[in-house]
Amino acid sequence: MSMINFELYKVFYWAAKTGSLTQAAKSLFITQPSVSHAIKQLEDSLGLSLFIRNSKGVALTPEGATLYSYIEQSHILITQAEKKMAELKNLDNGELRIGGSDSLFKHYLLPFIEIFHQQYPGIRLHLIHGTTPEVISYLKEGLVDLGVVRMPITDPQLEVRQGLQLQDCFIAGSRYAELNQKVLSIEELLRYPIILFSRSSRARMAITDLFQGYGYELKPEFEVGSVGLLIEFARKGLGISFVTREFVSKELEEGSLFEIKLDVQLPPAQVGMMTMRYMPLTTAASKFIELTRRA
Repeated sequence: MSMINFELYKVFYWAAKTGSLTQAAKSLFITQPSVSHAIKQLEDSLGLSLFIRNSKGVALTPEGATLYSYIEQSHILITQAEKKMAELKNLDNGELRIGGSDSLFKHYLLPFIEIFHQQYPGIRLHLIHGTTPEVISYLKEGLVDLGVVRMPITDPQLEVRQGLQLQDCFIAGSRYAELNQKVLSIEELLRYPIILFSRSSRARMAITDLFQGYGYELKPEFEVGSVGLLIEFARKGLGISFVTREFVSKELEEGSLFEIKLDVQLPPAQVGMMTMRYMPLTTAASKFIELTRRA
């Protein structure tokens, strides 16, 4: 029975629904003889009579009525599925799951999220917080559609599209006002308490590797778990924080914090949009990536 052509059931459905082979043919845009032939094929395959001809057209046999009760449910489900697919295609419905850090959501993605939500209000957005290793795991486990992370990322399973360029810096508050406008060497900087993000962060890895390249070991006084704490610790004078300049632009502009100038150049960082290389993107994910590329 599983080998019976689905088209035969479709012909059966419309013949049973309309009670007329002629009307079934019109609904399916085929000829009446084609309808009669399809019904005979189905009856032969099942070994049962499904219709009785009468003056008004055709009527279901008891066996045909039983079959119709199942086929009708199938037709409703298929119709609903087709409607759902159309909604997803047109972005009238669905969801978009993005993995990343709170700071990247706030300082990089938020403008794109606002525009995307205005254009496609039917799409539910889920922002899932995590470190870069966690976001990579989420992506591989299918828990997110795309991830926003600091580069570089080297993984043959992942495709990373380069996005925003960021600049990291050291910042301090009024307690260290004497350092404002001074140019420090790395050795001079390390005489002060340093505040860094957690060891698993890309920013932390990058600055640690940079200092090691100059022959210095970076031992922080404090390790914190968010950009907000890096900023607040520096503001309260607990030390000098290493943070992305774009994430602290407001504080630098208003003067509650200032940037520590060094005699070495801190390289820029890149933000990338990360997806699974061999997995097709949802329409929503494709549209979101397209939106960020136009910026």
